[in-house]
Amino acid sequence: MTGVAYNLYARQDAVHYSPWEIVDQAMIDRFADATMDHQFIHTDPVRAADSPFGGTVAHGFLTLSLLPYLRERTPELRVDAAVIVNIGFDRVRFVHPVRAGARVRARWGAFSIEEKAPGTFQCVDDVTVEIEGEAKPAMVATWVMRFIF
Repeated sequence: MTGVAYNLYARQDAVHYSPWEIVDQAMIDRFADATMDHQFIHTDPVRAADSPFGGTVAHGFLTLSLLPYLRERTPELRVDAAVIVNIGFDRVRFVHPVRAGARVRARWGAFSIEEKAPGTFQCVDDVTVEIEGEAKPAMVATWVMRFIF
């Protein structure tokens, strides 16, 4: 293990939590505009009130897109790499809808790391996005990233 990658290894057996973040209607509307997905369950509170969700809900991909932000807000996961590359996801499941106004946080669990080349490490994180007050998570995923020092 190289010294620059120590902080990657230091958190290998721990569970870490991001701070709680509010997913409000304004965020949902901005995401709808950016993705051109204006389905009423996301953007029309009046119509969505009559849906099975009882109100507007965040796009699943909005929840997924919060991961880099939530990771950066988790102090134990900050890495001083020259470049961090998002390789992708081995698994993503949207388990429970995130209602507008709900608070979410990421729980970073199982973790593996492999040195791919000198100074280049690939990390695989199991991450769960929790919804405050809900028994089921919003999302579970296995995220693959590469850190280049």
